[in-house]
Amino acid sequence: MQNNQSTGYMKSNQRAVTTLRLIEMKRNNQKIICLTAYDALIAGILDSAGVDVLLVGDSVGNVVQGHETTIPVTLEDIIYHTKAVKRGAQRALVVADMPFMSYQVNTDEAFRNAGRLMKEAGAGAVKLEGGMRVAETVSRMTEAGIPVMGHLGLTPQSINQFGTYRPRGKDEEEAQQIINDAIALQDAGAFAIVLEKIPAPLAKQVSEKLIVPTIGIGAGVHCDGQILVYTDMLGLTVDFNPRFVRRYGNLHEQIMKAVTAYGDDIRSSAFPNESESY
Repeated sequence: MQNNQSTGYMKSNQRAVTTLRLIEMKRNNQKIICLTAYDALIAGILDSAGVDVLLVGDSVGNVVQGHETTIPVTLEDIIYHTKAVKRGAQRALVVADMPFMSYQVNTDEAFRNAGRLMKEAGAGAVKLEGGMRVAETVSRMTEAGIPVMGHLGLTPQSINQFGTYRPRGKDEEEAQQIINDAIALQDAGAFAIVLEKIPAPLAKQVSEKLIVPTIGIGAGVHCDGQILVYTDMLGLTVDFNPRFVRRYGNLHEQIMKAVTAYGDDIRSSAFPNESESY
């Protein structure tokens, strides 16, 4: 495979990441590296670079489809993109987001939709938002062999309910609810929990209470792993600047320069030259 090049992270004897492996990493104080991915090309690059978890996030609605929120993303969208990411990934665990209204109606429908993500799309696990209110759903899925990652704190699918993307868990009552929800998810069988935009001390408290790993985004350094949307991390997006994003590249500028140079060469007839022609 192309993503098993000698310059990449993946080696022939490298262990594939599983849900059990993530729990082992927490136990051994090894940080978990997570990023989103939506296609085979990017998945292969991230996988080769040593990313442990590739999340096919419903952020595809913002990043790829151009929506303002994640609400319009459908189950068919996630199935399509998970299939693509699965083709590109060799080592990383591929987790598929369950989009809005794919698990909220009832447990039976949620169970069927999660099964589709596993069976049709090839996901290694699914992720859904919520705590105690989805515990029964999580329990049914995990009992049937569908690994589930939870998501607490700021839950983007609830944006129309909360009306803001402000941090969650800043007051004592909400903080205690997040702790209770995290324990409920673990008891229901979740193998990991994303903590989004909650105070770092609260994330530390939750992480220390759980056996399963926490994955932070805007939740401080004490989580067992971290996740970012890959386009934010690489500097492809320029109009989204939350405090939790660190940009490790400026691909927006590099792509602009490359495309501008390409256009200049076409206008001046410098491209293609004789060696680039048949």
